Amino acid sequence: MKNVFDQKETAEILERIDKLSPSSQPLWGKMNVAQMLAHCNVSYELVYEEKHPKPNFLMKFMLKIFVKDTVVGDKPYKKNSQTAPMFLIVDERDFEVEKTRLVNYINKTLSLGEAYFDGKASHSFGLLSKTEWSNMFAKHLDHHLNQFGV
Repeated sequence: MKNVFDQKETAEILERIDKLSPSSQPLWGKMNVAQMLAHCNVSYELVYEEKHPKPNFLMKFMLKIFVKDTVVGDKPYKKNSQTAPMFLIVDERDFEVEKTRLVNYINKTLSLGEAYFDGKASHSFGLLSKTEWSNMFAKHLDHHLNQFGV
């Protein structure tokens, strides 16, 4: 799994994103490329924005028990995996706007570094280690960049 707190590995992720264009087509799934970028932005919105409601205690408990290991572990996601409702992007999005937002979020995460994230609470899973944060971001990006063949 890539380390999103490593300059070289982040540069590789950004190079892959830069290979996308508004006409990039998915190898699987229903989202177009702009929707995919917006979908990837949700992971960062949950860290940096206050736009998504936090799960209640029971839902957070269920997410920790049934979903956390899948999201923060190092096993890749399967194609066409189930998507949490807040990650569903069904409206049209602007490719350049979403791409710029994603690149900015990735750079902000790199800039803040692993010390900022180590032991930081996530929106849905409670406290995570720097490795879990890195796995979560890198795995999600890798899955969707693979989806679009980059």
